[in-house]
Amino acid sequence: MTILCHYGRFAFVGALVAPAALIPPAAVTAAVPAKTQRVAIDNFAFAPQVIVVAPGTTVTWTNADEDPHTVTATDKSFHSAAMDTDESYSFTFTRPGEYAYFCSLHPHMTGKVIVKG
Repeated sequence: MTILCHYGRFAFVGALVAPAALIPPAAVTAAVPAKTQRVAIDNFAFAPQVIVVAPGTTVTWTNADEDPHTVTATDKSFHSAAMDTDESYSFTFTRPGEYAYFCSLHPHMTGKVIVKG
């Protein structure tokens, strides 16, 4: 809607615009799709073994083996409990870097998350 106002010899033409401050933050956040990535634990291996994600991505590991497994960062920044078949563990990566991990029950199982921002 356009408004025309007269102030003496001058006219002002303007539009009514809702200020951005009136938009609730929850509405903006809800509009951003969540970033997720999945890693399967199957046949005593992480698949894919290396993934590249953006900051803010949540990675979910799901155990498809009959034996329990963990997801343990070599720098101890994250660590799951032992997961039985079909159980999952999730971690959100917020900072760029390389995060190597392994299964603490089967240390030959290794993987890496690369966060590029």
